[in-house]
Amino acid sequence: MTETSDLTSVRASYDAVAVDYARLVGTELARKPLDRAVLAAFAEYVRGDRVRGDGGRGGRAVADLGCGPGRVTAHLDGLGVRAFGIDLSPAMVAVARRTYPGLRFEVGSMAALDIADGVLGGVLAWYSTVHTPPAELPSVFAEFARVLAPGGYALIAFKAGDERIRLEHAYGHPFELDVYWTPPDLIAGLLAGAGLAEVARLVREPDACEKSPQGFLMARKG
Repeated sequence: MTETSDLTSVRASYDAVAVDYARLVGTELARKPLDRAVLAAFAEYVRGDRVRGDGGRGGRAVADLGCGPGRVTAHLDGLGVRAFGIDLSPAMVAVARRTYPGLRFEVGSMAALDIADGVLGGVLAWYSTVHTPPAELPSVFAEFARVLAPGGYALIAFKAGDERIRLEHAYGHPFELDVYWTPPDLIAGLLAGAGLAEVARLVREPDACEKSPQGFLMARKG
């Protein structure tokens, strides 16, 4: 598969900021109770008998796609989920492996996962689709559906809105990437088109450090 210029730019940008990104966002979940509640609900759904698993800890595995420095992967592990992380940025994966040596992290693209069909209990995209142009989301969500077992769950966290924002500086570094604010109805519709039916959604207002409402949408593979 030929890599797009968008993926090359995302990798280079996050490679450059990996260490400072991890330092700046490492404790972010501690001040976001609604975000933690969404992750807790996702973990409970994935752990339950709703997905036919292998009987081990947390049932089938969950892939944290675009895991960055691994903080949310570790949070899911703490919730009893058998989670592992995948990220496009080798520098981010290196930070995650150093910080959480007991967990598995791999370099890879969520648009072309090196994962067999129908083996995962869940996929998490925690703000990792925000640099993906909306026109490319259908193929990304189809990849999520491909790797999910029947009855498995996807959770998408995203910037809720309908704008494209150009970043030129972030995390203390030059950082030239577009961020897409996406309407929740569009996310739900594209997931449905991939065979993932909406289970629940939440939109919360931005906190003092955020510029847009924050969206969370959970969907299930039939």
